[in-house]
Amino acid sequence: MKRRDFFRNSLMALGGLAAANAGAETAAATTNPAGKVSCRKLPGGPTVPMLGYGLMRMPKVSAGGSTINREEAARLIETAMKSGVNYFDTAYMYHGGDSEKMVGDVLSKYPRESYYLADKMPLGYLRKAEDLERIFAEQLERTKAGYFDFYLMHNISRHTWGVARKLGVWDYMKKLKAAGKVRHIGFSFHDTPELLQEVVAALKDDGLEFVQIQLNYLDWDIYRSEEQYNILTKAGIPAIVMEPLRGGELASINEAGRKVLSAAAPESTPAQWAFRFVGSLPNVFVTLSGMTRMEHLVENVGTFTDFAPLTPAEKKTLDAALVAYRSGLGVPCTGCRYCMPCPEGVDIPRIFGLHNQYKATGNRWMFESAYKGLGSAHDASACIYCELCVEQCPQHINIPEELASIHADVSGKSALHPAVRDYLASLGE
Repeated sequence: MKRRDFFRNSLMALGGLAAANAGAETAAATTNPAGKVSCRKLPGGPTVPMLGYGLMRMPKVSAGGSTINREEAARLIETAMKSGVNYFDTAYMYHGGDSEKMVGDVLSKYPRESYYLADKMPLGYLRKAEDLERIFAEQLERTKAGYFDFYLMHNISRHTWGVARKLGVWDYMKKLKAAGKVRHIGFSFHDTPELLQEVVAALKDDGLEFVQIQLNYLDWDIYRSEEQYNILTKAGIPAIVMEPLRGGELASINEAGRKVLSAAAPESTPAQWAFRFVGSLPNVFVTLSGMTRMEHLVENVGTFTDFAPLTPAEKKTLDAALVAYRSGLGVPCTGCRYCMPCPEGVDIPRIFGLHNQYKATGNRWMFESAYKGLGSAHDASACIYCELCVEQCPQHINIPEELASIHADVSGKSALHPAVRDYLASLGE
């Protein structure tokens, strides 16, 4: 995604979000168990909590590592279970594989029928058909789950959809379901509405039960999430939502956006507004949140207990806050870290996170200090424009271009790596 595309329509017409679910059919009625989060029923499947626990950003033993702190994870999961949040979403590569292992160490201590577990077949790791059985067996061994309640083809894109068709991944998943090893099958998606339409058309009458998409009130327009949501709704396919806060970005919007929201509801946080936007969409049956800290979990449980959809007036308020917020946005990075590790050592998510925080808060001194603290080994000057990161980015960000822009803003110098400069010089450019 180029910067000019990201900022297009930044002053969108008021009313865009206000009409978000106009004409949509309700996928399932919302129920409110006493003292627990509200629930929705998957058509033809179980009744699940509206708030699901994403296990991609769990508390870690060390800041630079990937190993999950089991003690902290156990506390979070215990609180979640008591609150009715018993839908857990993991994946083969989350925390370098430790997310699935944590499920086996912590979550498996609960009765298997007391929780729902979603896992995914990592299409990017498949090289041959035999990998399917090997990886699935490894996932069952790591999680000690016995079976998966929800199983997904992970991260469908134009490339991985080709891999899935070539290796027969969907047929393999249907066999797993027939054997009782998985209960419900679908896919997660990071690409264009046009490709989503193609994949839904191919699988709708072949056992597809749900699709997991990136959706939030910012991406409703810029990531074309509205189009994706409408494709699923029209096809009668329920949606699971990931990135409702866009990697935490919508929990800390800029001062202009916060003023609009706080004027309407001083007691509500920006995160609560974002979650209520997603939960108000009737074809969404689970909203995932990666709750790293206890305060995240407690607040989110409060938001989804006796869940209250946004009123028409609140939708207009959120629309106005979005206009204010978009006026100062930076790079559309969610911090998923699919771009990492960078072979040259550039800390891409950290750089984008620092820059976006600066755009939201206006604190340039803190931004420059933190960026310079990365050092030349990890800042944007180490980028050699290999573009391996671009190939992996679900947001389709032109990462080298954005890095160069940020580095030039901080240092006043080009971020071109010396080797790149020498190569361009040899071409006379």
